[in-house]
Amino acid sequence: MSVDEDASGGASKLGDDDGTSFPRVSRRTVIQAVLGLTLAIAIIAWGLPHFAESSWPQIWHHLDRVGWMVTLELFGLVALGLWLYTFTLTGSLPGLSHSKALMMNVAGSSVGNLLPGGGAAGVGVTYLFGRTWGFSRLSISTSIIVSGVWNVLARVGLPFLGIAMLSLDETALPKSVRRGALVGGIGGLIVLLAFIAMLVSEKWAGRFGVFLDKHIGHWIARLRRGPKKGQRVDMKAVLQNQRVRLASVTKTGWFPMTVGVTGFLGIYFVLFWRTMAAVGVDIPTPKLFAAYAIGRLLTAVGVTPGGLGITEAGTLTVLVAWGADKPAAAAGVLLFAIFTHIFEVPLGALGWLGWWLSPKVTPPD
Repeated sequence: MSVDEDASGGASKLGDDDGTSFPRVSRRTVIQAVLGLTLAIAIIAWGLPHFAESSWPQIWHHLDRVGWMVTLELFGLVALGLWLYTFTLTGSLPGLSHSKALMMNVAGSSVGNLLPGGGAAGVGVTYLFGRTWGFSRLSISTSIIVSGVWNVLARVGLPFLGIAMLSLDETALPKSVRRGALVGGIGGLIVLLAFIAMLVSEKWAGRFGVFLDKHIGHWIARLRRGPKKGQRVDMKAVLQNQRVRLASVTKTGWFPMTVGVTGFLGIYFVLFWRTMAAVGVDIPTPKLFAAYAIGRLLTAVGVTPGGLGITEAGTLTVLVAWGADKPAAAAGVLLFAIFTHIFEVPLGALGWLGWWLSPKVTPPD
């Protein structure tokens, strides 16, 4: 039965104490956000001119080439990519509509873009939204795990695809790229094997639950509302009790989840390509894709929010090493960061507003 059907069956509205209010932000969270953003800004302010061996006036000269039509085109690509990712969420959480999935996605991403290691906070947002829309704890935790596995597999697979594209180029493949692809491939294989083990073994499901509880349990506890506010969820028990559900969701949702993840990453590569073209970066497409793949991996670095600053510095270094115009490459990575990171914050605010205005229902458990 879908969530809407549950709601039409007479579910009562939630009161403020049951989850319609925004979660409180602690002083520690604010300090982490301020320090992380300060570090990211410092890296960008110093790192881009340094690694590009240029100056900010030279970088801004290339940014001035971007007109309103190009800006609208790039924003349209961002919107398309975010909408495509809703297929991953609806595939992993049956009963979730695409509009609600979009709210959940942009709201969670905006939190992740403001906090170092903010992916865990984004998971907490997913849990909060899902609960207030009437989804069970088991359904939400299944969605978080399955969609998380799909994301990891897709992102670590990018370097392998980059190598395949670079093989078409006459230039020798740099050792750093080969090493990064190898590490990414091993990481993806480990994730895949762990997921399969969790499906077939109650013991391994418990171990993965302990891992999740350690890394995201405190975020979920802080976002719980009502009498259970602050109480941790036993992720070990959750996973051990829902192994069959994990297998069922994977069996029925693998195709839309794959379409969502690959479509999102694919559109964002088009965004990366069009951004570089707009500022005057002209290098072979295989190398451009490899630089993009490296940048997507660096977003997982938890020192700054969403890897901001670190991602741009790493991507710029690769582009310059492969012969891109230095000031243009710096302008390109900055512009790409604005569209994929900065713009997601106001979009996230709209997602929070949509959640605030959306009907709330009593969850089944």
